[in-house]
Amino acid sequence: MFEWGSRLLGFSSDDLCTTRQPGKGLWLCRINSDEQINMAASVDAQDLKTLLEAKDTLIRNLETLLQARNNEIQELRSHLDMFQSVFPFSNPVSPTSTLHHAHQVAAAPVHQQQSQNLVAKSLTSLLDGIARPRKQRAQGISAEPQSLSTIQELSQKKFPTYPKNDRSRELIKGAILDNDFMKNLESTQIREIVDCMYPVEYASDSIIIKEGDVGSIVYVMEEGRVEVSRENKYLSTMTSGKVFGELAILYNCKRTATIKAATDCKLWAIERQCFQTIMMRTGLIRQTEYTDFLKSVPIFKDLPEETLIKISDVLEETFYNAGDYIIRQGARGDTFFIINKGKVKVTIKQSNNAEDKYIRTLQKGDFFGEKALQGDDLRTANIIACDPDGVSCLVIDRETFNQLIAGLDEIRTRYKDDDVLGRMSSTNKEFQNLKLSDLQVLATLGVGGFGRVELVQVNNDTSRSFALKQMKKSQIVETRQQQHIMSEKEIMGEANCEFIVKLFKTFKDQKYLYMLMESCLGGELWTILRDKGHFDDSTTRFYTGCVVEAFDYLHSRNIIYRDLKPENLLLDITGYVKLVDFGFAKKLHNGRKTWTFCGTPEYVAPEVILNRGHDISADYWSLGVLMFELLTGTPPFTGADPMKTYNIILKGIDAIEFPRNITRNARVLIKKLCRDNPAERLTEVQKHKWFDGFNWEGLRNRTLTPPILPKVRSAIDTSNFDNYPPDADSPPPDDNSGWDVNF
Repeated sequence: MFEWGSRLLGFSSDDLCTTRQPGKGLWLCRINSDEQINMAASVDAQDLKTLLEAKDTLIRNLETLLQARNNEIQELRSHLDMFQSVFPFSNPVSPTSTLHHAHQVAAAPVHQQQSQNLVAKSLTSLLDGIARPRKQRAQGISAEPQSLSTIQELSQKKFPTYPKNDRSRELIKGAILDNDFMKNLESTQIREIVDCMYPVEYASDSIIIKEGDVGSIVYVMEEGRVEVSRENKYLSTMTSGKVFGELAILYNCKRTATIKAATDCKLWAIERQCFQTIMMRTGLIRQTEYTDFLKSVPIFKDLPEETLIKISDVLEETFYNAGDYIIRQGARGDTFFIINKGKVKVTIKQSNNAEDKYIRTLQKGDFFGEKALQGDDLRTANIIACDPDGVSCLVIDRETFNQLIAGLDEIRTRYKDDDVLGRMSSTNKEFQNLKLSDLQVLATLGVGGFGRVELVQVNNDTSRSFALKQMKKSQIVETRQQQHIMSEKEIMGEANCEFIVKLFKTFKDQKYLYMLMESCLGGELWTILRDKGHFDDSTTRFYTGCVVEAFDYLHSRNIIYRDLKPENLLLDITGYVKLVDFGFAKKLHNGRKTWTFCGTPEYVAPEVILNRGHDISADYWSLGVLMFELLTGTPPFTGADPMKTYNIILKGIDAIEFPRNITRNARVLIKKLCRDNPAERLTEVQKHKWFDGFNWEGLRNRTLTPPILPKVRSAIDTSNFDNYPPDADSPPPDDNSGWDVNF
């Protein structure tokens, strides 16, 4: 070692020795050659060894200290997440300095006391403003419900149209196609929206949209310039050819920014009701037209209406130019066609004739290739587009058809309706004489949009507890959610499934509605996910399986849930998950869709956003989103605001980057659940490879050991729930309008 060091310093090894001075470690010095042997012998090898050992000890101590600091930070982060999910969190400290300071603590080689001081300072800073996105409970959103009669009325309603020159029409169309949300509309919808937009003008310095106001209009700028601000801070400037305010045409919501006219402005506008009517009407007309087409086809004529509607949903429109061969004789094919627009000619090639023989001409409503759906894939004639303007056909292939029919034929009979009547009878008998005054409130389990959920016990019965959901009647009326609340009571009152929270009795007074339900003291799955960060494959599989069982029960009764998320999954005392909060659930007519915008922004399906009508397929989309969130801790579709989230959803699951910890089979299942086309989503989830070997029977019989066993010490133990502050709001006004007479 000395020889190597001496070369670096430019001396010969004969000229070097080591000496130690008290408190100053080892030193190299030059020596006379005649003292070489004596000095070399005095090299203290033990000092080198001691120095290395001390260094190793210091490194180990610092590593232990760093690990302890990281553990403490993680624990404090968990507490901070809890506080942020319960209390409003505003004006956080900028995280930049916090991160920099934390890095200093981790990197600096300092004495233990200094390290502890720096760690304490860093942790204090972390508590003031953590350097990462805050985790807060997601809030559900719902537009005003619409009954089937309302939809039928709207589908026939005519809105006034306003004259526009070609330049204005092209500008509006271009603005729509340039907008991340509205560019997803169909050409017929865009054309009708352009027709119905009306002109408005604003003078310079006028407020067009005010942050916090409730809005219902979307605008297109034609002339002028506007400034966008949030919380009085300038964000951007917009000029002609831009759309703004589009979130307001989805549902009743507060504006997220202020838009002020910087110059005199000319705009075009459309109201939410008009926009949504156009969207609904397009879907209803198309569905009716396609279903009528299918009824004229012999192989479809005996199928029930709901099956025909399902098939109409998977028909894809394909365009062919004049002269194109749609089918060529002798070729193999598996596709069935219905002519939607234009004409085709049918010809047959004869062996003794050079020219094809003309057979007939087919037009709108006619069909061909139906034998391909039954397995006969050898084409027996030519089909050639012969319309100068081209031909549009509705197409379905054999695989899609067979999968759809097989899925519809496989009727689940695991759950019977007679046990529903039995449970309702026994429940009514047990609780029929119970009064609201018999309940004693012990603690708050949760806070929702309409009120609170309290843990209660019946007077003189300390052996069990219940959850009492309390909802403000005036707020329900104000947001026009009466229909949803009545539907929630009906669906939960009839439900008899071990994976759904049971409703025992309802009460009402002048201010509130009350629902007495079973208490699930294991806590919210959301809080467990928040504290753990994410779950592994096995844990996610168990909780997903519980949801699949709940969905099987609901969907076999044509009930759509529409609000799946970790916040609505509760653990009972055994660790099994139950579905709760049926405020958005709805019973559908066979084969029919519903149109109300419902759900949590990160979980809503594309057809809900685009107002194309949705059914139970929307629940399977949300199941894929739930799987992704349980495996990663974050939903796949997240944006800075709801509109950005919706735009990300409309780009599709294939635009999402999957983390490496999601296994291949889990990724495949998520993508099959989150197909853009609702009819193509996987519904037989139990049969997917990701569930290979999963004990479904053990899950249903509740003999399967849950991955997380909650600690519940008694019937009033709320330790698995966050602590909520007392209700500081003043009592709501009375509501005696009588809409809740059957509650």
